[in-house]
Formats: sequence, structure tokens, C-alpha cells
Amino acid sequence: MARLAVTFSLLLLIFSWFYFPLVPGNAAQGPGSVPIYKDPSQPVDVRLEDLLSRMSLDEKLGQMTQIERTVANISIIRNHYIGSVLSGGGSVPSPHATPLLWADMVDSMQTAALNTRLGIPLIYGIDAVHGHNNVHGATIFPHNVGLGATRDPELVRRIGEATAVEVRATGIPYAFAPCVAVCRDPRWGRCYESYGEDPHLVSNMTKVILGLQGTPPQSYPPNEPYVAGSSNVVACAKHYVGDGGTTHGIDENNTVASYSELHNIHMLPYYKAVADGVASIMISYSSWNGVKMSGNKFLISDMLKQRMGFKGFTISDWEALDRITDPPGSDYNYSINVAINAGLDMVMVPYNFEDFIYYTRNQVISGQINGRRIDDAVRRILRVKFIAGLFEKPMADRNLSDKVGSPEHRDIAREAVRKSLVLLKNGKDASKPMLPLNKNVRRILVAGRHGNDIGLQCGGWTIEWQGESGNVTAGTTILEGIKGKVGAEAEVVYEAAVPEAGVVAKGGYDYAIVVVGEEPYAEFHGDDDNLTVPEDGRRMIERVCREVECVVVLVSGRPLAVGRHLGEVGALVAAWLPGTEGGGVAEVLFGEYDFQGKSPRTWFKSVDQLPMNVGDPHYDPLFPHGFGLITGIGRIG
Repeated sequence: MARLAVTFSLLLLIFSWFYFPLVPGNAAQGPGSVPIYKDPSQPVDVRLEDLLSRMSLDEKLGQMTQIERTVANISIIRNHYIGSVLSGGGSVPSPHATPLLWADMVDSMQTAALNTRLGIPLIYGIDAVHGHNNVHGATIFPHNVGLGATRDPELVRRIGEATAVEVRATGIPYAFAPCVAVCRDPRWGRCYESYGEDPHLVSNMTKVILGLQGTPPQSYPPNEPYVAGSSNVVACAKHYVGDGGTTHGIDENNTVASYSELHNIHMLPYYKAVADGVASIMISYSSWNGVKMSGNKFLISDMLKQRMGFKGFTISDWEALDRITDPPGSDYNYSINVAINAGLDMVMVPYNFEDFIYYTRNQVISGQINGRRIDDAVRRILRVKFIAGLFEKPMADRNLSDKVGSPEHRDIAREAVRKSLVLLKNGKDASKPMLPLNKNVRRILVAGRHGNDIGLQCGGWTIEWQGESGNVTAGTTILEGIKGKVGAEAEVVYEAAVPEAGVVAKGGYDYAIVVVGEEPYAEFHGDDDNLTVPEDGRRMIERVCREVECVVVLVSGRPLAVGRHLGEVGALVAAWLPGTEGGGVAEVLFGEYDFQGKSPRTWFKSVDQLPMNVGDPHYDPLFPHGFGLITGIGRIG
């Protein structure tokens, strides 16, 4: 038995040597010469193939592995040749870390990668889904549902451009954005990450990719990944494919659809993203007709890579391989086999990376995973690293640090807030509109916790993964925006809690601005079968609007059941999740700018109607897709 074991080990060693040379070289180069892959004057394909020819199996597997920053110490990066590190939601170097502290952290990891045998730079990734939302002091833009209401692809491109600069200011070259899901059911907890229910609207909004990565020149090869320079980031279209169409809107669940339905609704934005040169695509947790997307070779390799011509790299979601089996992680060896053979290139294994590398190595050596599949994955990852300029400029640009939360970026965010507001009702009598509000009055009541809370108006994916209430980062609350716009003689009174009966009526208010909405949430934590305004918000509307003329500003990631309140309110505004620049809300309420937002989502009468989308045969909305009143007296834009 011992002799047989030795013989088998020797055969494995010989096999490994021929398929994946441990210390490969390049016979065409003399001693002391610069390797071809380090020569920026050489074409990318030439550099890429030279580098690939030099890599051992372990070095290749390291490039396919993405780990969380909390476990990414110098020895692990060096010993496992780690190719990518990420920050999960809320994972930061320290509370309120400055851009320079972020850059120091990323650079220390980059230094470790550069000190490996081949010196391949790592690529650090982060969820910058509505601005650089993990970073204290960054500009937080409206979530995608609000941007869908703007119907302004050029604005979205500028938001992508500003976000890219702020991300690169912290030394990070890779953003897990944009989400191009087509949300077909607002019960889904990620619905606010979608630009809307119409695939054509979502496809138009993929122009954000041109802001994040830069616009390829006309002569650039079609479908080729593109990153313009060191002020741009590698973008990531997600989550491929069908995540917005799951049954009952349950996150990570099953999308039951024909291929035609999947293609014409959910795949449409990916054609545009690939054409725009998106460098990476994240594969969804969800399933299509019972088959997990992470293991769907037809949709990943055949459709995305072959027919659609995607030339960047695919990446899994957080611990997605574990979720291939039920219960999660029960057969990790099987999950790896299915996912890698299906076409996953980079695998987000935040903590379990040693098992991933071990099992993948064994499967390659045994032939369960073909070596050519590994080379394809690594070739795609390295191509993006070369195109992104990481081999030439791997370290942070400290000159960008003052761009985080800059006035010009906040101006763009405030413009986005203004354009995203959707006016659903204006006056109990159509001939007597309530908006715009008169700022030169004696006394104004602002009521509701959402009126003076940065965290609530930003929603999930803000500083923390789930978001949180409180003034969690720098910005302007809606209340502060109102106070900054009223006349010199006007008194603004703020009440966070529901007042006692009769108190408002005795307050001498000219009118009230009631700001209510959802608590922050992200992903499956936001799945909701009821979609009602939370109880304190309902009570606030009922109490205040019965005692004084009121406008209700609804802060939410999706339509909520508001039909019962329509008769009580003088005006109703959907503000979505506006981000840090609450002043934009006040600018429109007081008529400095017109309402122009058009709802990216159908507003239901009852949740029993769901799912209900524009074009459905049973379409009977409270407010249809594309609805939005205008005021027509202020400025546009």
C-alpha cells in the first residue's frame, strides 16, 4: 500500500508539472530582462499569455479567489497568491475611517500581492451601489429606484463618474455595481436596487457603466472590457440573471419563466451592459426553473460568454457556492465542481478560501475540472487587471482623497434627488393645487422621524449592510433642507413622534410636511408580503393630516399601500430613498424646481394584485407605471 501511495503521488507530481509548471520561465528572455507581461508597450494579449505561461496551478487558483478584508493578512495574501479582496457591507478599517486610512489598508494588501513571485496586483472590490456607501463622508446618491424615476441616463452616467472617483480615492479599483435587475415584484427586498419594472428603462440606465468605467473610443473592440484610467473603476453588472423575477419576490429564490420571458425581460439589460464594455458580471443567488444560477452552464458559458460575447470575468456572490446545496455547504466539493464548470471565474469565498483552493486543486489534478477551464477563468481575470492599468498603477492615488463627499458631487446628488421626486397627488381639489408650498408663511410643522434622519433617508447599504437610523454620515436631512428654504419670518417646528390628539390643530400651523416611510433594510431582510406604511407613519399621517393641511413625503424603496390615506392628504410625494442630499426635496417642495419624476414602478391598490407590471392583462393600478404630476412653475433640472 505504501509503495502504491508513493507511485500515485509521483504520477500526480508529474501530471502537475506538465499541466501547471511550478516555476515556469520564458526561454526567449535573457537573465535580468524585464518579463514581457511587465512591459506596458506590449499588447494586452501578449502580456496576458506570457504571464499565464509562467503561473503554477496554485497561483492560478489564487487569482480565482476573493476573500474578505478581515481575513486578508499579509501572509495569507502571499502564501495563497490571493487575487482579490473585498469589503462586505459595513466592513471598514475603522469607524469613520478617512479616505487616506482606506487607501493605507488597500495599499498594504496590494504590497503583499506585489511581493509574491510573479507580483500580480490584486483587485479590491466593494459594494458602491449608491455612491461609495461604506465610507463615512462619501456622497450617497438616491438608490436606483429613484434614479429610474429621473428617466435621465446622462445624469446616471455622471453619478457613475462621481462614484468612481470617490471609490478610487480610497485606493479601491473595483465596484460591485450597477444592479441591473428588472424588479417585477416590489415585495422583493432588493427592489430599490433596481431601476424599475420595465426592461427597456433598466437597459437605458446601464449608461452608469460608462460613468464608472469610462466611455470606450469608437475604435474599441466590441464587448471588450474597458476601463479608461485611474479615476475609473472596474464595474460589475449584477445579478445575472432573473433575480428580480422570483416567485412572490422572495430573495434568492426561484424565477419560474420560459426562456423567452427570461430573455426578453431579465436578460435585456445585460446585452447593453456587455456592449458598453462592462468588465465583470456577478452571478445571481437565485434559480431559474429550479436550477441555481451559480451552476447554470447554459446561461453562463453558452449564453453570456459565447452568444452574448462577454469577454470580462464572472464572479459569484457572497458564499454563493455554499448555497448551491440544501442545506448550504453540505457538499462543498460538489458545489465547486458545478460552479467552476458552469463558467464562474472569480469566487467570492470571504472566509472559507482554504477549502475552496484545496478542493478545486484536487479536482483539477483528478480531471474533474479541466485545466483549460481554469486557464479561461484566469485569462479573463488577468485581462481585466491589465486593461484597468493595475500592473502599471497598483497603488492608491492620494491626490483624489479630497474628492470624497466633494461639493460638486453633492450637487449632482441633489440634482438627482430633485429629478427623482414623483408627485402622486396635488390638492384635494384639482383646481387648488397644494404644491408648490409657500415659503413665506408664519408657522410650518415638519413631522415624522424620516424628516430629520440621514440613515432613514439613505436606506440599506449605507455605512452598514442593512443601513441604520441616525445621522450616520455627513449630509443634509430633509428638515435641514426645509429650514434653509423658508422665508426669514417663518418658524419651522419639528415633531419626530406622533403628537397627542388636538395638539396640531392648536399649533397655528399654516401647513404640515409629514415625512414617513420604511425602516432601512437590505436583501432578504427587506422581503415583505404586506408593503404597508409602518404603524408610526400611518398614525402620523392620520393624526396630523386630519388637523391641518398636509403634504406627505414618502421615503421608501418601493411603492407602499397608501390608498387609505389619499383622501386625508393634500399632496403626496414619492421621494424613494434620496440619500444624503435631503435639500433637494425642499427645493422642489417650495417650487424652485418643478416636479418631473415619473414612477419607475406600478403603484398597486392592494398587495393582492402582485405581481402586477405594466402590460399585464389584469393591470389595474392605483398609479400606473410612468405616472407623475408636474407643477410647471419652477426650473427643470
